[in-house]
Amino acid sequence: MRRVLLLSSSLVLLPVSAFADPDRATPAPAESGQAKDAPAQQPPAIIVTAPYRLSETDVLSGTSVVTGEELTRNLRPTIGETLARQPGVSASSFGPSASRPILRGFQGERVRVLTDGIGSIDVSNTSADHAVIIDPLLAERIEVLRGPSALLFGSSAMGGVVNVIDSRIPRSVPEKGYRLSGIGTYGSAAEERSVGGAGDVAVGSHLVLHADGSYTKTSDLKIGGYALTADKRRQALASAALPVDPDAEEPIDFAANAAVRNRLPNSAAKTWTAGAGASIITDTGTLGIAYSHYDSLYGVPIRFATEPGQEQEGPRLSVVQNRLDLRAEADTGGGFLQKVRLRAGYAAYRHFELEEDGAVGTAFYNKGLEGRLELIQADRGAWRGASGVQYFARDFDVQGDEAFLPKNKTQQTGLFTLQQLDMGALKAEAGLRYEFTDLSANPVLEDTRFFNGKRSFQALSGSVGASYGVARDVRIGLNLSHTERAPSAEELFANGAHAGTEAYELGSPDFRLEKSWGLEATVHAHGDGYSFDASAYYNWFSNYISDNQAPQAVCEAAAAPSGRTVDLPCYRFTQRDARYYGFEAEGSVRLAQLGGYAINLDALGDYVHANIVDEGPAPRIPAPRVLGGIEAQSDRITGRLEAEHVFVQNRIAAFETRTAPYTMVNATLSLKPFPTMPGTTLTLSANNLFDVEARRASSYLKDYAPLAGRDLRATLRFSL
Repeated sequence: MRRVLLLSSSLVLLPVSAFADPDRATPAPAESGQAKDAPAQQPPAIIVTAPYRLSETDVLSGTSVVTGEELTRNLRPTIGETLARQPGVSASSFGPSASRPILRGFQGERVRVLTDGIGSIDVSNTSADHAVIIDPLLAERIEVLRGPSALLFGSSAMGGVVNVIDSRIPRSVPEKGYRLSGIGTYGSAAEERSVGGAGDVAVGSHLVLHADGSYTKTSDLKIGGYALTADKRRQALASAALPVDPDAEEPIDFAANAAVRNRLPNSAAKTWTAGAGASIITDTGTLGIAYSHYDSLYGVPIRFATEPGQEQEGPRLSVVQNRLDLRAEADTGGGFLQKVRLRAGYAAYRHFELEEDGAVGTAFYNKGLEGRLELIQADRGAWRGASGVQYFARDFDVQGDEAFLPKNKTQQTGLFTLQQLDMGALKAEAGLRYEFTDLSANPVLEDTRFFNGKRSFQALSGSVGASYGVARDVRIGLNLSHTERAPSAEELFANGAHAGTEAYELGSPDFRLEKSWGLEATVHAHGDGYSFDASAYYNWFSNYISDNQAPQAVCEAAAAPSGRTVDLPCYRFTQRDARYYGFEAEGSVRLAQLGGYAINLDALGDYVHANIVDEGPAPRIPAPRVLGGIEAQSDRITGRLEAEHVFVQNRIAAFETRTAPYTMVNATLSLKPFPTMPGTTLTLSANNLFDVEARRASSYLKDYAPLAGRDLRATLRFSL
């Protein structure tokens, strides 16, 4: 404890873009520059995932804000696909219903997905076929933090943070006594029909009540070509020419598998949500609570068998989550502390993996609690800061045919502090996080294949950085960070077959802390009619945890005590040194002003190079890509044409296959049809206009399930 107190009292802190404060969402007058969406008309975005008002141009690490027309244009049923066009962001793409964000090549345990600053409390980090329990239809804005600034949300955020901000707990009293918002979408590729709405009503001068709900239904996804890649089709056709195995219970029609095209079987979904909240809002603080229910039934695209002996399943997942949330804030009246904030959430989650006959094959149960207490210091001249404590607990149990994990518990407590010195042209930041984690696993009594015991870890992470305004509209920055992460329960205790990833997964209870050093350089340039943001980074890892294919004998020896048969490829988590480096950049410029229309040109690009020392390329790393667009913007009409080119991915792990390049062309027209109702917008878009076959290198299913084909979409959004 003495060590903790000494560290917490240090003035060494993480960059400041890391606390949820949606109350500060109203932009302040900017010193200079314009937003990337309309570089000639709007100030830089205010980062609400911060302890105090902070302009996007002042954030040292890479940051993206998605809101307004951009959010409506890119809105999809999953958070991963909604954000996939942001710099440095890709998606896991395990079919259209389970797509988690990937930041700078990191996914799973190294990316935190939050709702209003608190984790989604689901099992989406456990496997790529598990959906994130956040509905983008109800999002007001989404912020993406990459690099060391994300670490204040936990060491598992070393890759970055995605914070989805909604209105479920009201933050202000409606000026008219009420406010309403709604959205409806139709998408042709999956016959997507979505509707969502939210409303607040003031009861007296201080109490605000809230209600919201959403519904989405999709059919099997339309794809731009064959479900299988050319190599997999050749394998299937070769297998179709072989004699039929007379002992096979259900012979697989390999020729039919090779011929599947245009639609992705077993990818339909139905999801509905409902929520209610209430807030007491005064001049000195707020106190709010909310309840929400999430219910979804979705199919996982079939991993078609292409060779004899392979299994072929088409499971569906039935998912339910019930959740309670709390948010409180109080002004202290000055002195040393300016504000005290509390944010907490509890959720009970379960999902059933259903067999073709509807029977439950495997059941996942998860109960989680997460809370944050933040103490915001009063400004002292150029010095300001914040400190706090975060607690997280998870009780996770997998039962059934694919119980690849024992029942396990995780408890984690983190102490953090951050400070900033703002001396005008020079801004200095630093941060520190001390975290202790307890993990335990208990085996099923009749099954001795699992480790029975407990592991404890203490981790220390921190960073220092500075930025300098080299010109009125240009700021450059440099961050140095050190991160330590405790292994997850899945990485420690996994020992079983998991059909979702077609792997027998094997962890190691002897893993040590994963550690890394990171260096990141940034530049922000925002002026009249132009905007440019770029980041370059390099990470050195020791004890990096990754999964790699291993000899079957390794998993057979681990499975032997239970008597189970290892009938899937063996994948074992290992610890090695690793190196990640890359960049992301985006910019926009006003080309001309034609009457009431501003003609803007924008572009972005990103690249990740990841290598496991003495092994080779890290698996499932996104390919390099560039995206360019041209927009004509006015007060009531915006037209956009864009093209995205994703390059070939030849840097692959030994068990992976090459991913072919592709180019998608998209067009969008956004209208505000009613001059007296500026909050009403109709967006018409055509995505993947040329119906190309596209596959992401980061997807487990890239050889079996391409991305959506041509998709014509119409979205109506209103707010009153």
